[in-house]
Amino acid sequence: MWYFNGQIIKTPKAMVISDVTHPKGIFRDSATLASLGIKPYREVTPDSRYYWNGKFTVDTSGDEVVGTYAGAAKDLATLRSSMLAKANSAAASRHAAIDWYWSRAAKGGTAVPSNIATYATALYSEHETIKTAIAACNTLAKIKAYEAKPHTETRKTATYNEDGSFKEYSGTYTVAREIDMCTHFTANPTDEADPAFVSLVAD
Repeated sequence: MWYFNGQIIKTPKAMVISDVTHPKGIFRDSATLASLGIKPYREVTPDSRYYWNGKFTVDTSGDEVVGTYAGAAKDLATLRSSMLAKANSAAASRHAAIDWYWSRAAKGGTAVPSNIATYATALYSEHETIKTAIAACNTLAKIKAYEAKPHTETRKTATYNEDGSFKEYSGTYTVAREIDMCTHFTANPTDEADPAFVSLVAD
């Protein structure tokens, strides 16, 4: 985007400047744009998860014009409600994936495996813990922190043969991650294991 004489230009177009009509092709020529006083433009908006767009200001002092919306914080109760809905949905989908074990057992089939029963119990417990944590998020800073909690993941370093095929794991490395705790539950024991995964620890 570009900016000229109080106008935000979103797509190239013909411009009339000082009674001279310039074709839209000028927007491919940065030198021509600079000579005409047409500056690059970008817009800064607050994180829409937590803020409404507030007052709009434009800074034309530099080589690039910057339009900025101030952030107007959303209501904390509304944000907590959204967090809770997200947690409930995550828990429900995980339970739905294993409910068939109980349906089978109820019809006289194979009993629910102990690891699945343990997993279901963990889901209920973790869900309650998450709901309690969400209720305790009484500031915007706490809400942001809970939805992006820093973690360090340790993974094995893979080495490969000359033909690109996997050879072996040798050593480890770490990756910084931010995890939304609203949807962070114990993994289903039937999920395929990631052979490169070592650990995931909250910072």
